Amino acid sequence: MADSAVRVRIAPSPTGEPHVGTAYIALFNYLFAKKHGGEFILRIEDTDATRSTPEFEKKVLDALKWCGLKWSEGPDIGGPYGPYRQSDRKDIYKPYVEKIVANGHGFRCFCTPERLEQMREAQRAAGKPPKYDGLCLSLSAEEVTARVNAGEPHVVRMKIPTEGSCKFHDGVYGDVEIPWDAVDMQVLLKADGMPTYHMANVVDDHLMKITHVARGEEWLASVPKHILIYQYLGLEPPKFMHLSLMRNADKSKLSKRKNPTSISYYTALGYLPEALMNFLGLFFIQIAEGEELLTMEELAEKFDPENLSKAGAIFDIQKLDWLNARWIREKLSEEEFAARVFAWASENDRLKEGLKLSQSRISKLGELPDLAGFLFKSDLGLQPAAFAGVKTSPEEMLEVLNTVQPDLEKIFEWNKESIEAELRASAERMGKKLKAVVAPLFVAVSGSQRSLPLFDSMELLGRSVVRQRLKVAAQVVASMVGSGK
Repeated sequence: MADSAVRVRIAPSPTGEPHVGTAYIALFNYLFAKKHGGEFILRIEDTDATRSTPEFEKKVLDALKWCGLKWSEGPDIGGPYGPYRQSDRKDIYKPYVEKIVANGHGFRCFCTPERLEQMREAQRAAGKPPKYDGLCLSLSAEEVTARVNAGEPHVVRMKIPTEGSCKFHDGVYGDVEIPWDAVDMQVLLKADGMPTYHMANVVDDHLMKITHVARGEEWLASVPKHILIYQYLGLEPPKFMHLSLMRNADKSKLSKRKNPTSISYYTALGYLPEALMNFLGLFFIQIAEGEELLTMEELAEKFDPENLSKAGAIFDIQKLDWLNARWIREKLSEEEFAARVFAWASENDRLKEGLKLSQSRISKLGELPDLAGFLFKSDLGLQPAAFAGVKTSPEEMLEVLNTVQPDLEKIFEWNKESIEAELRASAERMGKKLKAVVAPLFVAVSGSQRSLPLFDSMELLGRSVVRQRLKVAAQVVASMVGSGK
């Protein structure tokens, strides 16, 4: 395949705050396209209609643009193979699914969610991995037709070979073999007429002429399903590359429950996009000590997709801090530094709205840093003494902090109205007055008992910073439980 024909894509789902792992995979694809003089494409995979929102889609696009990534085709700029949003392509997929069924490679499944859950529970109880048991494979053509004509809800599943294994070559892992009995009879078309990720992914990659699919290693086990779909449709699959997941220093998976993983967290704390891309790009290249500070163009020059590590990319925050400090000191002029600081402070209207909230709460301008400084701090340096004035016990504060964290994750649109509504609902569920819930949160978010209004402050700080501050506060309060503090 000629280098000029290379077409790669990043295909995020707009179901939450954009993850730094999305930037990691996007950067690889971007550098791969640059290396081969190819095209880098953005596609939005929103087949999960219950969780995908336009707000999250905008956040994805804004985050990737902040990272300095540029795509030649996408939902915001169009292109010759659009639309680039799967929900806008709904009518494209059904003929492909029908072809698979007509050729005997797929079947209609009428099993109810209740029946499937009972099946999985029984399999788990028997120590087996949960997998569709093939019940609807035995239905006669006449029965299937009658049930479809009667309007009975159903999905379409793919058939899987009963013997042997799927063998394929991966650009990172080399030759891979996965037995067919480890592969589930994947749903291809849901009851609402929307394709599943697996079906849409294959059809879109084919129609958009994607030549190389580079994604996280968690998708390696799905390759047999995708290869089968390509075969069932008589299509040539792309070349696959599965990148090692980013991990913590202890090799555990990077997740928002343990660490700040949202790109918005790193923007809010004042990391430079060039430094973050520099940090992520070092996972894909081989360099000597002292060559770490690299621009996007320098990363593309040194990028070597033939020499990738399977060891895992360790997300070392200290190394990121070191690189960010070097970028600030060595790469920005005084004028650029001042401009970056002002732009950072103005993000999410923090400066303007913070000043507006502060105006009626100060007697002189010199009080501003103590009152509103928490909006711009990387770390509050929270200590048990900060909670001394809160009248509830450490045990009760800990209950509040541990309860509201998952409750706040339910909020789709992060604003002061939705935050207040969710916290009021949390207080009601806990059987507490709102004041008892708000008091420890106030300290957790601002580091002080005298500050700006809580709900407004939480909106300005953003979901990812609030998430991390509540996590830190819970750790501090947990240290107070039983200590008499």
